[in-house]
Amino acid sequence: MPAELLEYLRPERGGRYLDGTLGGGGHALAILEAEPSVWLVGLDRDPAAIEAASKRLSDHADHAELIRGDFRNAPDLLGVKGAGLAGALLDLGVSSHQIDEQARGFSFRPGTSLNMRMGGTTGGRGPAADLLNTASEAELGRVFREYGEERRWKALAREVARRRRDRPFKVSDDLLAAMSRVLGTRLTAKDKARIFQAVRIAVNDEIGALEDGIVAIREMLRPGGRVVVISYHSLEDRVVKNAFREWSQACVCPPRLPECRCRGRALGRTLTRRPIRPTEAEIERNSRARSAKLRAWEAAGTSG
Repeated sequence: MPAELLEYLRPERGGRYLDGTLGGGGHALAILEAEPSVWLVGLDRDPAAIEAASKRLSDHADHAELIRGDFRNAPDLLGVKGAGLAGALLDLGVSSHQIDEQARGFSFRPGTSLNMRMGGTTGGRGPAADLLNTASEAELGRVFREYGEERRWKALAREVARRRRDRPFKVSDDLLAAMSRVLGTRLTAKDKARIFQAVRIAVNDEIGALEDGIVAIREMLRPGGRVVVISYHSLEDRVVKNAFREWSQACVCPPRLPECRCRGRALGRTLTRRPIRPTEAEIERNSRARSAKLRAWEAAGTSG
């Protein structure tokens, strides 16, 4: 959604911007081409993404700094403790090149290694295989229920725990076999994607990173600075929506409190009353954009 991103981010001359989920550098390139004078910092946990983006942004190397790291640690990585950013972008989820590279283990194609770590072979709590082989049945159930929105989460967790006693999970086929046993003939490609995505979210602590990261980024924005978030999962979108809503309220005290004891002022304003969705034309070009939702927020203060 490059056009919508630029509409809400509004790159301005000389401004400092953060792309906290650099990926292949497509969004970063759009920002730099829209306003070549900006200073852009790109973050990504994946070393392959840093390498790919570096090549893609080579014509703008004098205005871009690419750093390997998690956006939840952006203040330390950028050395920006106070307000300083004119804008920031988060494009959540997994990138196309990660899905397409079978060795990374993000797909449910047969024989795919159960890795799923955003940082490649390192980072997170260990590969997906470790989660499936060592997490308690209760923890597995929580992952399938909260992140996968699976109605039969108890049965699936129980089946995974049963199977790993005989043979540890190593490849996608192992998890698919457990899913087939529980869901039977009802198992669809959408079901597979949903459960594999749930495991990936848990492996990379994506919800925790988002909850911490958007607060860290908000505190880095200068007055009038903007943050744009593109999400692909209902839980991610809920985190963003609720955060933007709270930040835009003058009072966040409990309803029964006799007088206001909170900050007593709004931190900024939500720019998107409802999430912006991709056009049909964009979905035709990229089917993975179908579930995308864009939300934007502006820090209190002077804005252009």
